[in-house]
Amino acid sequence: MTGDTTHGGGAVHPPSAPAPGQTACAIPHQSPTPLGRLVATVERLRREVLEAQATADGRALVELAKGILIGQLNCTPAAAARQLDVLCRESGTSRLELAADIVNQAARDHVSEIAAAFVESTGSAGGDEAPSGHSTVSVRLRTAESGVLAAASDTQAVAESLLTNALGPLGAVAVAVWTAVPDGSLALAGHAGFPPREAVRWRHVPPGVSTVAGLALRERRLVTLPRLASTGLPSIGRLQWPDGGRMAVPTGTGGRVHGVLEICWPGPLAPQPPQIERQVEALADLCARTMDTTPPIDPTAADAVLPDVAELIDLAEGLQDPAVVLTAVLGPDGGLTDFRIRHAGSRFVDPAGRPRGDVNGALLLEAYPMAAAENGLFDIIERVHATGEPFRAERMSLTALVDQITLTSVADISVSRHGAAVLLIWRVEDETARLANLLQHAQRLGRIGGFEENLATGETTWNAQLYALHGLPGGAPPVRLQELPDHAHPDDSAALGSFLRALLHHRRPSSVNFRLQRPDGITRHIRVVAEPVLDANRRLHAVRGAYQDISAQHWTEVALAATRDQLAHTEAESAERNRLTLQLQHAIMPPTPPAIEAPGLRVAVRYRPAETESLVGGDWYDTVVLPSGLIMLSVGDVAGHGIEAATGMVVLRNALRGLAVTGAGPGQLLSWLNTVTHHLAKHVTATAVCGLFDPRTRVLRWARAGHLPPVLVRGGRAEAFPLIEGLLLGALPDVAYREREVRLEPADTLLMFTDGLVERRDSSVQDSLGHLVNAAAAGAGDLDARLDHLLAGSRSDTDDDTCLIGIQVG
Repeated sequence: MTGDTTHGGGAVHPPSAPAPGQTACAIPHQSPTPLGRLVATVERLRREVLEAQATADGRALVELAKGILIGQLNCTPAAAARQLDVLCRESGTSRLELAADIVNQAARDHVSEIAAAFVESTGSAGGDEAPSGHSTVSVRLRTAESGVLAAASDTQAVAESLLTNALGPLGAVAVAVWTAVPDGSLALAGHAGFPPREAVRWRHVPPGVSTVAGLALRERRLVTLPRLASTGLPSIGRLQWPDGGRMAVPTGTGGRVHGVLEICWPGPLAPQPPQIERQVEALADLCARTMDTTPPIDPTAADAVLPDVAELIDLAEGLQDPAVVLTAVLGPDGGLTDFRIRHAGSRFVDPAGRPRGDVNGALLLEAYPMAAAENGLFDIIERVHATGEPFRAERMSLTALVDQITLTSVADISVSRHGAAVLLIWRVEDETARLANLLQHAQRLGRIGGFEENLATGETTWNAQLYALHGLPGGAPPVRLQELPDHAHPDDSAALGSFLRALLHHRRPSSVNFRLQRPDGITRHIRVVAEPVLDANRRLHAVRGAYQDISAQHWTEVALAATRDQLAHTEAESAERNRLTLQLQHAIMPPTPPAIEAPGLRVAVRYRPAETESLVGGDWYDTVVLPSGLIMLSVGDVAGHGIEAATGMVVLRNALRGLAVTGAGPGQLLSWLNTVTHHLAKHVTATAVCGLFDPRTRVLRWARAGHLPPVLVRGGRAEAFPLIEGLLLGALPDVAYREREVRLEPADTLLMFTDGLVERRDSSVQDSLGHLVNAAAAGAGDLDARLDHLLAGSRSDTDDDTCLIGIQVG
C-alpha cells in the first residue's frame, strides 16, 4: 500500500530530498556533535511524519474507492479490495491512480471536471501523455481532498496537506491560508513552507494594508503575480523569495468569501495555463470547506430558518428602523443567484408602497428588480455577504418598479452580515422632514430668520437663525416687535414707528429696513417683513414674519452708488477732454478750409474728423509759401487718439513749418523732424509726406516717412508715386530719408492723403490704394468737386480721421 502511494501520487519525496518548502540540513561529514545528532534526528522524524501523512491521505483515497465499489457491486470489503487489485493489473496503473479514476467517475464534481479538462487540453485524441497526466492531476487533487477532509477544521494541517500533495508537484515552496475578518483585516489561519518567525510576523494584517492576499480578496478573483518584487506589494515570505511568483485566490462557499489561499514559488512564475488555474481554484474550494462553520442551507427549502437567522429576526423586530433579513439563495453549482427576504420587520416601509406581507418570502430581485442595476443595491448586499464588511450610506437613491413606472425614493442604508444572513436597514426620508431640512438650509444661506409673536399670551417664538442674526445666545429671551426701537439706530425710530402702526393698528402686512445694534457692538442692516394673523372674529391674534440680514446688499448698493458717481465724474472729464481736443484740432485744421491760391498752384483741403469724439486723432496737413518762393506741401498722421495725439500733431506740424524756412530739402526736413519726434515728443510715432514745389520749373521734390505715396492724376489717368524708402518718425534717433523729383504738367492734379481715406479691416493697403487710384481717374469737375467725390466714395471702415489735399497745377 505504501509503495502504491509513493508511485501513484508523486507527493511523497525520497529521504534524500527535502519536502516542499523545506530547507535541507547540511550534515557535516566529521564526527557529529550532540546538537548535530539532535538536528538530524528531528529532520528524519519530520520527513517520516510527512511521509506518513501522505501515505494516510493515499490510503484514505483507496478506501473511498473501495467504498464506491462496495456500493456499486454490492459486495464485501474484501471482495472490493480484490476487485481493485484485479483492475490495477488489467489497466497497468497504480492503486492510487485507479482509485482517483473511480472517485472521479462516481463524484462527477468540480475535481472530476478539472481532470477531464486536463485530458482534453493535453491531447486526448490519441496522445500518449494524456492518460498519465490525467492520473497525475486526479491523484494530486483527490489525495489533497482526502487530506483536507481528514484535517477537518485544522487549517494548519490543511495547508501542509495542500503543499505536500498538490502544490509541491507544481513547483510551489510555500502556502498560506488567510481568514478574512469582517473589519477588513486578514488573519493567518494556516501555513506551510514558511520559516516559523516569518509566520509569527504575519499572523495579522490590519485593515487597509495592501497585500497580495488583500488584492485577491478585494477583486474576488484569482490573482497571478509573475514577480512579487515588481509589484511593490508586501506579503509573507518576501524576504525569503523576493523574486518569486505568487498566486492568490479567494476561498468561499455559498457566495461567502472566507479567506484567501496564497501560493509562493521560489522564482519568477511563467504564465500558467487555464488548467493549472482551475486546479488552484479547486484547491481553494477544498480550503473553504474547512473554513466554513455555517450549517449548510438547503436551496429548495425556502421556509427553513437556521438558529442564527431566527435570532437576527428577533433583533430586527426590536429595531426602531425598518429592517429586512436576507439569506443567500444558491444555484445547483453552489454559486449565489439571489437573496430571499426571510423577514420584513413590523416597521418596514416599502419604497413601492406594498404591504410587508407581499414582500416576506419573496426573492430580492423579484420584489425589487431595479436593485440589479450596476453598483446597485444587489451588488452592495452581495459584497457585504461575501466579505463581511458592513456598508453604510446616507441619502442613497432607491428605485422601485410599480406598474412599469419607476419610483425613486431617498433613504439611509445600512447592510451588515450576521452569520449566514444579511441585515438590511433602510430609513426612507420623510417628505415633510426633507422639506423642513431644505427650508432650514435656505434660511441659513439667505440669512433669514423666522418668528411668530402671540399677542394674546405675549409668547414670542424664534428659530435658531434669528438668534444668530441678533447676536443672542439660544436661551436668551426673544426681542418683541414693540421693543425693536430700543435695539435700532436712533435715526431709524420714525421708520420703525410707521411699520408698527401699519402692522398692529391698521392690521396690514408691512416691512421696514433698519440698522440693528447688537449686544456685541456690531451694527447690521436688517429688513423685517411681517403680517398680522386674525382669529375667527377678525381680531388681531398674532404676528408672524421674517428678518433678513441685508448688510451685504446694503454695502454693495453703497459701493455701486459710489462707483456710479465716479463713472459719471470720469465720463464728464472725458467728454470735456474730447471737446477741448476737438476744438484744438478744428482751430488748427478746419474741416473745410478755403482754397489756397499760390503762384502756379491751386490747393484745396478736405478734413473729416472721426465720428466718435473719443477717437479724435492726430492727422494734419500744411501748405505754406517759403521765403525762397518754393511751396511746401505736407500731410501726416500721429499714431493714437485723444489729447496726446492732438498735441503731438501740433508739435510736429509747427516744427516742420519752422524747419522748412531753413531752405533744406524734404529728405533733410524729415530727418530733422524724426529727431524732434524721437527726443522732444514723449512716446510719439508718426508718418508724413513732405514735398517742395518750384512754381518756375514745376518740379516737385518729395520724401516720405512711412506714409502712403501721393497719387498723380494726368489726362484722365491716375497712378501712385513709386514707393521710396522712409522709416516712420520717432522709431529710431537718426534716420536718413531719400528724395525723388517729379515734373508736373499744367492741369495735373496731385492728391496727398492720410490712411483714414483708404484703410479697411478686410482689405490690404495695396488693394485699398488701387481702389483710390481708380476713383481718382474717374473723377470729373473742378478740384473741389473731385475732392468731395473722393471723400464721399471712400470705403474706409475704421472710423479714423481723414485728411485729403488736392494740388492742381495752373
